[in-house]
Amino acid sequence: MKTVFYCLFLLIPILAFSQKTEINNFSLKNVDGKMVSLSDYPEAKGFIVIFTCNHCPFAKLYPERLNKLNDAYKNLGVPLIAISSMDTISYEEDTYIKMIQKAKKENFEFPYLYDANQSIAKLFEAQKTPHAFVIWRNNNHFEIKYSGAIDDNGMHPKQVKNEYIRLAVDELLQGKSVSINETLTIGCQIYFRK
Repeated sequence: MKTVFYCLFLLIPILAFSQKTEINNFSLKNVDGKMVSLSDYPEAKGFIVIFTCNHCPFAKLYPERLNKLNDAYKNLGVPLIAISSMDTISYEEDTYIKMIQKAKKENFEFPYLYDANQSIAKLFEAQKTPHAFVIWRNNNHFEIKYSGAIDDNGMHPKQVKNEYIRLAVDELLQGKSVSINETLTIGCQIYFRK
């Protein structure tokens, strides 16, 4: 009974917009063992960055949708990068080895990066899993243009009415301002080690 209550508590939605507006280059280890940096994509106009993890019930609803987002936008210069920043001391399911297994099982077609010291989650001020960002190139750094949910219906993909990530990226590709730049996130809290 305690576990059920704990999980429900973690799924409380919160307003997600980060106070941070600029993101500089960073480098993290991918599930293939290689280091991945934003600078590895010199032609990228921006990135879809998803903070996720293995154990969160809500994050488990999205792998297929993440592959579809990556497929839709990587050739348009906006690849998707997923990052796990979860505390592996508290959640063994989120260890690097388990990340490798999940990426294979779910056929991830995008980098799944391990934020071992949680520094990149802190850089973005990420709060939940999943917590989505759209960042856009501005000279040698990137600006956060969207922060929040991936879409408006985690449980029922066929009933999604608002695809927030797609809307933001489409508007940016058209040279427009993002009309919805923040939404509520629902998922498991990212706990930061002290």
